[in-house]
Amino acid sequence: MSIPYVTEIDPKYGEVVQVTAGIRRVIANNPGRFTFTGTGTYIVGRGQVAVIDPGPEDDEHVAAILAAVSGEEITHIIATHTHRDHSPASRALQTATGAPILGFGGHPVVSEQSAILAKPTTWDALYPTEEEIEELRKSMPASSKEDTEHDQEEGGDMSFSPDIEIGHGDVIAGGTWTLEALHTPGHISNHLCFGYKEEQSLFTGDHVMGWSTSVIPEPEGSMNAYMDSLTMLLERKDKFFYPTHGPRIPDIPFSKIKGIKYTILGNRQISKKPIIIKNKNTISAEIGPVGNSVKSTKNTDFKAIQDKYISITPLTTNMYDSKKIINTIKLKK
Repeated sequence: MSIPYVTEIDPKYGEVVQVTAGIRRVIANNPGRFTFTGTGTYIVGRGQVAVIDPGPEDDEHVAAILAAVSGEEITHIIATHTHRDHSPASRALQTATGAPILGFGGHPVVSEQSAILAKPTTWDALYPTEEEIEELRKSMPASSKEDTEHDQEEGGDMSFSPDIEIGHGDVIAGGTWTLEALHTPGHISNHLCFGYKEEQSLFTGDHVMGWSTSVIPEPEGSMNAYMDSLTMLLERKDKFFYPTHGPRIPDIPFSKIKGIKYTILGNRQISKKPIIIKNKNTISAEIGPVGNSVKSTKNTDFKAIQDKYISITPLTTNMYDSKKIINTIKLKK
């Protein structure tokens, strides 16, 4: 079973797009290796509205959100988690509107010892090569900002401090909408998804995305927690998923979850997708729609690699052709 990627989206920076009767979206102009075409801020409801993932610290994006709800009231500002492409704009939005900020809590505090003992799935280890970055850029609209501004977009928002801390099962309601919080740790320990009762849909943040699989950086993230969170979503009956990056995942999105779990748990043994050891410090795993056999340049414990080092994120962009999707992960020396 392969992962069904969904990549078609026109970001329309600075404009509000009506996605459904109860959902609007404004995309921040912060395209990058972790953000795809940019952060999609969702506006839920009419009249009294909730804003989900207000986005990066960007005055133009905040202005676009405020323009999109002119004549309406923002009653809740909600963050799925505390990476810098999701939550920092909450403060400027609160200054402009007075609305409370909601989230699971502050950014996780990682002890020095935990950082030392963490499995090496850090941001530096996951960065694509310059050639792969160029391929990604070809599929994205040009940004009016310097690319260097977005290089570390997934860093932590250390200043995030919600007015209201919310957890699993909490319900947030407005005039025309009802959201249920789901604690979905994995990508990061404070990650939340939000079920939209009126449209039987789920705002998935970075937990499940259409254009890419999620990066799991330890110690802030956990692959075991991620798998448990995916399993929890399989028990739901959502019609659509709305990730913060990329387009809506349509038509019963559970094939996406099953594809991700299959790739993580069984890809290397069941599907026989190739794993290629480049040298003693790196491993490249092909998880795309190519290859029929496992290859390596030395005797390798693939199960151990799968358990300890897997953190999958596509590094090429044409997901529908036969090009390889390569991931490079540093191994312990």
